[in-house]
Amino acid sequence: MTVTVVAGNPKPASRTLSAAVALAEALRPDTEPAVLDLVEHGPQLLGWGDPAVAEAVRTVAGSELVIFASPTFKATYTGLLKLFLEQFDGGTGLSGVLAVPLMLGAGPAHALAPDLLLKPVLVELGATTALPGLYLSDRTYTEDGVLAAYAERWRPVAHALSAEVSRTK
Repeated sequence: MTVTVVAGNPKPASRTLSAAVALAEALRPDTEPAVLDLVEHGPQLLGWGDPAVAEAVRTVAGSELVIFASPTFKATYTGLLKLFLEQFDGGTGLSGVLAVPLMLGAGPAHALAPDLLLKPVLVELGATTALPGLYLSDRTYTEDGVLAAYAERWRPVAHALSAEVSRTK
């Protein structure tokens, strides 16, 4: 089982990255996730054909479960994540991938952002997004139990779906 975390925060080693890794480990505790902190690619995401970005795209496309994480930025996900998602072919680029949208924010005003803003893009790229998106408070996610409760509820579904979805590759 391949699990990948994609963090679209413009700050390296961010809370977004930390939360995404924690979610990946909670959903699939038997697997160490590959980690893509997109800020490390910086300007390489602006062009086409960069070898490091192409390898990151292959890693994501070849994964069974991917956590796509972003801070809430201007009421949606970051441009950094958008630039990375632009690297995938429409309709098929994420085919065979179970994708989970994760967003962090300062308050509950944007709690629907993962499902309303990020999930449709992932679906457009061919991902399976059967699990609900997860929104976490960037100040309390390490102690409020929301991430653990989500993982407890959705772990069996993620396990079953990721195996089934990967068979379509």
